[in-house]
Amino acid sequence: TNWAQGGIAATIDSSDSADLHLSDTLIAGAGLCDREMVKLMVTEGPGHISRLMELGVNFTTSEGDSLHLGKEGGHSRNRIVHAKDLTGREVETALLEKVENHPNITLLEHHFAIELLTEHHLGIKTNDITCYGAYVLDSLQRQPKKILARITMLASGGLGHVYPYTTNPDIATGDGVAMGYRAGAEIANMEFIQFHPTSLYHPKAKSFLISEAVRGFGGVLRLKNGKEFMHKYDSRENLAPRDIVARAIDSEIKKSGEECVFLDVTHIDPDKTIEHFPNIHETCLGFGIDMTREMIPVVPAAHYSCGGIRVDSRGRTTLNRLYACGETSCTGVHGANRLASNSLLEALVFAWRSCMEIRDRLPSLSNSVDFPDWDDTGTVSPEEWILVSHNKREAQQVMNDYVGIVRSDLRLQRAKRRMDFLKEETEAYYKKTKITTQVLELRNLIKVSSIIIESAIKRRESRGLHFTTDYPEPDDKHFLQDTVLRSF
Repeated sequence: TNWAQGGIAATIDSSDSADLHLSDTLIAGAGLCDREMVKLMVTEGPGHISRLMELGVNFTTSEGDSLHLGKEGGHSRNRIVHAKDLTGREVETALLEKVENHPNITLLEHHFAIELLTEHHLGIKTNDITCYGAYVLDSLQRQPKKILARITMLASGGLGHVYPYTTNPDIATGDGVAMGYRAGAEIANMEFIQFHPTSLYHPKAKSFLISEAVRGFGGVLRLKNGKEFMHKYDSRENLAPRDIVARAIDSEIKKSGEECVFLDVTHIDPDKTIEHFPNIHETCLGFGIDMTREMIPVVPAAHYSCGGIRVDSRGRTTLNRLYACGETSCTGVHGANRLASNSLLEALVFAWRSCMEIRDRLPSLSNSVDFPDWDDTGTVSPEEWILVSHNKREAQQVMNDYVGIVRSDLRLQRAKRRMDFLKEETEAYYKKTKITTQVLELRNLIKVSSIIIESAIKRRESRGLHFTTDYPEPDDKHFLQDTVLRSF
């Protein structure tokens, strides 16, 4: 959330409507959106904007104190509510203040969830699995502990660090999806990884996103020689959806042999650019780039997972008492490609719906089942960290080389063989070594990578964010459906 720059899509303006937002979302989703879930999201979204403002979120306004509405790729209307170019940070700051001052909420910082507690840990085999809490690691005390819970919610964010270039923070290693999968929850549509078309290309800036709102503001993509190229790929040119823009940039980079393309806003009034994008402007200056005078070097980077733990309209997973929301979940609203600024909207709408459901359920639930403490008998402290750091780099490189924007059967099978080896090696290390956050993140990163690869192999067509040279066209007859995986 903290890293989200663009904003929250919501039908605020009188010239806009929920039906138009619905249509734009369905078009971007390439046939795989759950229409009813999208309808819930776009209908209930505006009310959550009002609720955030009541909680102290300061959105950017126009003259007359009306909300300033930006426009991004794939949207037919200006509907992006934002706080300059720091929307996520503004939302998180306001909500965190409320959480920290709430008498009924206890924050356990420096704790890392290891595994969900289910019947599996009691030696019971069942298809009707219930979650009773989690084993967690107190990383300061280096002590595992168990936390029993009547309801558990997974909201651990994304998985961008499966790839070496990502717009995500360092903690985005797919931990929630990996835990859910190991516990037996259904996972859906993990082949659909969104690569943001424009992350800053700089050796020291592997995780800085240049918001899509910059293109919505009039930014133009160009080659090193200054030539535009988006007209060759889509009639919407620089405002085409992210999957089209990312593939276009990837194609141009491969054809030219250059390492990046450029985003140009030098034709726009510098004062307006700085006013709308103060954080991007300041960050670029820190890397020696004045975006008001020179073009910004950009490359695609892993940005968002449209898949995740499968949930219903109340955030319920396929495991009893286990919920998921945000990027960890798969509600079906994004289909094969997420429309810009629908991610924070999805998180708001379905997290709220989940919480209302949980509030009503809690009084009738008890936790009569007990679980053994975490047993690390026979494990030893790690003597060296080279395996962890090496396997992480290798896994990321495998994903970048073979499971990126353009895929093929050969690349995916090669990725599977290499990831299977890394998974086997990492699991052996995990079982004999005292756990640390680094080991846990590596284990989860490799598990999620394997899930992405398996999902991509199953989808023998091209749709949305999944493009394979062996099946370059959509195949509605066989693949107009979710890809669903479950560990057992």
